[in-house]
Amino acid sequence: MAADKTPQPLDYAFTAPIEKDGAFATFLTVPGSAELLGTRRAVKVVGTLDGEHPFEATLMPSGDGPHWLPLRVALCKAIGKSAAGEEVSVHLQQRLS
Repeated sequence: MAADKTPQPLDYAFTAPIEKDGAFATFLTVPGSAELLGTRRAVKVVGTLDGEHPFEATLMPSGDGPHWLPLRVALCKAIGKSAAGEEVSVHLQQRLS
């Protein structure tokens, strides 16, 4: 699937707390992502945050299991959340890479 650049449908929802350490200033850990995506490499996805805020992002491999979903400042402002520990609902809808 790595060579296939055609968008793939995804239907994966989870809720995770905002985290503030690691390689990104603000991010979420995507549980079970390596198994879901079949890779530990970076993967571009589209989805929604908190049921209504669309986003496109690259899930970054953590190196030891699940991927991280970086949250840009604009996304944090859109959902009104940016503090570590605040819960965010995520629905991954499409895989772009």
